[in-house]
Amino acid sequence: MTRGIRGATTVSENEETQIIENTRVLIEEMVHKNNIKPETISHVFISVTKDLNAGFPARALRKLDGWTYVPVMCMAEIDVPGSLEKCIRIMMVANTAQSQEEVQHVFHNEAVKLRPDLVKDKGE
Repeated sequence: MTRGIRGATTVSENEETQIIENTRVLIEEMVHKNNIKPETISHVFISVTKDLNAGFPARALRKLDGWTYVPVMCMAEIDVPGSLEKCIRIMMVANTAQSQEEVQHVFHNEAVKLRPDLVKDKGE
């Protein structure tokens, strides 16, 4: 079955290294918590808020072993007044035997505010 796995994080500065590193950490946790392997991933969409333009977060995935052929696309998030700033959102679509309720979505930093109902490990 194909399932969507959500993830989001924030950065403190519009700085390429920070964007790539925070994205890498987020992706690695999403993969680990859901027992996903690169060859089971259909595609990954990454959106960023308008205040992040110092680098492509998809570069983080290209540095991971086995991710060469995973289709990844970066895009701009809808600019809604009052929305969370400096935010990177990920939608990973993968083949998994997990039910929707079993999928573990991952939110880091200020992004835990986006879906507190889905944050299972609030202490991490």
